[in-house]
Amino acid sequence: MLVNIFPARRTRDLLSIVALGAAGVVILLFRLIRPERLVSPEGFRNLLDFIAVLRTPTSPFLPSEWATKATMGFLQGAIDPLPLVLLWTTAAGAVTLGALLHRQLYATGFTKAQEGAERFVRGGLWRWTVGTLLAFLPVAKREFVLKDIKLFFRDTTQWSQLILLTVLVVVYLFNIKMLPLHRGEQVGFFYVTLVSFLNLGLAGFVLAAIAARFIFPAVSLEGRHMWLLRSSPLDLRALLWSKYWVGTIPLLGLALLLTGLTNVLLQVRPFMMVVGLVTICGLTFAIAALALGFGALYPQFETENAAQIPTSFGGLVFMMATVALLGAVIFVLWQAVYQYVRSVFLGQPVVVDAWMIGWFAVAAALCAAATAVPLRIGLRRMERFEF
Repeated sequence: MLVNIFPARRTRDLLSIVALGAAGVVILLFRLIRPERLVSPEGFRNLLDFIAVLRTPTSPFLPSEWATKATMGFLQGAIDPLPLVLLWTTAAGAVTLGALLHRQLYATGFTKAQEGAERFVRGGLWRWTVGTLLAFLPVAKREFVLKDIKLFFRDTTQWSQLILLTVLVVVYLFNIKMLPLHRGEQVGFFYVTLVSFLNLGLAGFVLAAIAARFIFPAVSLEGRHMWLLRSSPLDLRALLWSKYWVGTIPLLGLALLLTGLTNVLLQVRPFMMVVGLVTICGLTFAIAALALGFGALYPQFETENAAQIPTSFGGLVFMMATVALLGAVIFVLWQAVYQYVRSVFLGQPVVVDAWMIGWFAVAAALCAAATAVPLRIGLRRMERFEF
């Protein structure tokens, strides 16, 4: 039936998208009902309130309601034949409808399903839109960027995971909003600042996981075509540059969204807002560079499935290096943030002195080194690829 409704060449992709969308909706709904309330029954006034949370929606037009009425009538000794008639006639009607659809659509759908999948799509739309926006770039860099973007959106297994990513971002922000910081008894300034500061590490880890999935496999996905790029007069720096920025710009937008909205929900002061946004920008550039550098250092050209590449040894090393970077930056910044918290707690004016600037400079140096060194190592590794 689906093959007769949707294009046969794209039916598998459509089913994959529908499945991911359904999984995302289930995850989102499960979080929105706040299941943590079930493990704290002291929050309910009585047993009926607790049971009401577990009650499922009912409707006189749902078979579940008919089955409930039939069962309750049997248990109470007052059998009502109407629910049983509705259940049996609905089941018989569904079977009859399925048989009719099978007779009319199966042969045509089977024939259409044998058509080959469409592998290549003309890129005129990309050139008119993205190509126009990138007109200021040199030709080589612009073509590399267009190639990476088109290949990403042609692979359904790649871009369809953006659906789950969107759901996870919503759940992440919802969890922050549900923290009992500004409801009921007022929570102190120290705890709000602490949560906002530690959120930098958590957001950095989320960005690292996303970079491992989308940026780390970028070099490996070139496959055996890499030897063509090696033997061509094209500059490998342009290739590495395009892969870095194609992955970094969306990651930076997500990082600013997570950190900015989180700080707004936490109602932090302007100092922590600026520190959080600047820090997450530096961490994003460094995490993307680490992902691309380790991806070039440990390529998996034989693997066609991009989802398997981050689970390799190189992916493990990348995550360990990222965790070390996050720990170092958080430790360094805490020295400056502690001075800010101490001044506010004692009622003193917040002064950005040389000591605080020094700690900020150390954190910036760590992010800069974690950005430049992996990219340089990755470029040298790409120049020594052998096939």
